[in-house]
Amino acid sequence: MKLMICVVNNRYANEMERQLKKKGYRMTELASSGGFMKKGNTTFLFGIQNEDLNSLRQEMQRICLDVEKKKGKLRGGESRYTSFVINVKDSLPLMNQLK
Repeated sequence: MKLMICVVNNRYANEMERQLKKKGYRMTELASSGGFMKKGNTTFLFGIQNEDLNSLRQEMQRICLDVEKKKGKLRGGESRYTSFVINVKDSLPLMNQLK
């Protein structure tokens, strides 16, 4: 089991959440402002089986490309999303530090 922490540009966030839920992916959305990668981002947490990780990544990329077909590409240095994947068993010490 993996934990994917995904910081998504707000331009893609609503469509990503809608389509991934429709595909059966479960996620938690974290409300935040400022901080990592500045403003204009939404953070999602996914609990995902190892064998489903690549299909989730492919879906996220497809969703972003579909949004860009409708709205055009991003400017300059902006990114679609940034994700971090850690083993769930390794996340417990991290979560304990946040308390």
